[in-house]
Amino acid sequence: MELAETLIRKARAAGASDADALVVAGTDFSVTVRKGEIEKLTDAGSKALGLRVFVGRRTATSYTSDFSSQALDTLVSDTVAMARVTGEDAAAGLPDAVEPFDPTDLGLHDSSPGSLPTAERIEMARRAEAAALAASPEITNSDGASFGCGDDVIALVNSRGFAGHYRSSSVSVSVVPVGERDGQKERDWWYSSGRGLRDLLAPEEVGRIAAERTLRRLGARKVATTEVPIVFDPETAAELLGTVFGALSGYAVFRNATFLKDRLGAVVASPLLTMIDDGRRPRGLGSRPFDGEGQRTRVSVPLEAGVLRHFQCDAYAARKIGAQPTGSARRGVGGGPSVGAGNLCFAAGATHPEDIVAGIGQGLYVTDLIGFGVNLVSGDYSQGATGQWIENGRLAFPVHEVTIAGNLKQMLVDVDAVGSDLVWRGSSAAPTLRIKKMMVSGS
Repeated sequence: MELAETLIRKARAAGASDADALVVAGTDFSVTVRKGEIEKLTDAGSKALGLRVFVGRRTATSYTSDFSSQALDTLVSDTVAMARVTGEDAAAGLPDAVEPFDPTDLGLHDSSPGSLPTAERIEMARRAEAAALAASPEITNSDGASFGCGDDVIALVNSRGFAGHYRSSSVSVSVVPVGERDGQKERDWWYSSGRGLRDLLAPEEVGRIAAERTLRRLGARKVATTEVPIVFDPETAAELLGTVFGALSGYAVFRNATFLKDRLGAVVASPLLTMIDDGRRPRGLGSRPFDGEGQRTRVSVPLEAGVLRHFQCDAYAARKIGAQPTGSARRGVGGGPSVGAGNLCFAAGATHPEDIVAGIGQGLYVTDLIGFGVNLVSGDYSQGATGQWIENGRLAFPVHEVTIAGNLKQMLVDVDAVGSDLVWRGSSAAPTLRIKKMMVSGS
């Protein structure tokens, strides 16, 4: 905190009208094992700071990992000099409102991962892989299992009087088993993550689920091109969630890069769909007490029962579209802020996921999306997919090498079932979603 405050004073003395400084220091550990042997192990500490300065409505950013006095003096003078020669931007500047640092404990730091001995961290990965390999004779190989954890201290100070800091931790375990049947090989994966060890599934459970997901892909076949209902499982529904969030960014609006640009206040989705971005969820992996500009994080509901209520904005995007910041600024030390999510979800519905499938005569249950084929300007959506074919309300056989296509404008409106199975495994989550119909292109 003191270092950031010193930088701000130096920047103001060098001629900056405003400035903010972000300092991050921490440790990072990761290990990957394959067939029980260590393939890669990293245990490192790091520190870095980013400085953003304004000279009127001109701005520049820079960063360094050298905290020596001489290096910081050079950083400040160079950054102010860069700002002086950049073009003016009427939307540039710190947030207009200064919100004091809220010290409420959100449970972002847990010491348990850091106190776990290295040998036990490695063993967590080995246990996950061993459980996957033992699940079935058809699990014949592994692309590896990993354990990772990190511990960081983050401090942000600006020239308007904001000063805040917090400490955060994270931990995860994952495994990627490979299955084989009749010469066909498939792979899938599973993971568990959180702030501390108590948030994790047992490694054996992670391995079991990963193996189960891999086995259900064996024997996959193509299907004929047809138009049918599509069910997104929670993992692929979360990918769809992220795509829709991108269309709700204030940056997408002023760049004319979203099909939702002129739809504020309109019904743009099924009344079953509500999107919540909660930056303050206790122990949430996307939680922070303040955003990348010092604005207090909050609970935002940009999409409520199908109605577009607002766009997500940092200070810059808010000025560009005539809105208010939503505490959504994300920033690393290497650049300025942009809009990002906290803990993002589609709200859970009331329908059991099995009942969502049971209501379909023929359709596709999607478990993996491949590539990126989404045009947020037009809404056109086309992605490779794998999953399970649905026959008479049951998962009948695995499917691969198909493409699902539609348009997000219609897809959002056509959501006709939302599952009750919302489970947080990371910083985004979604329940099972069903869309009335989409084109499946196969053989």
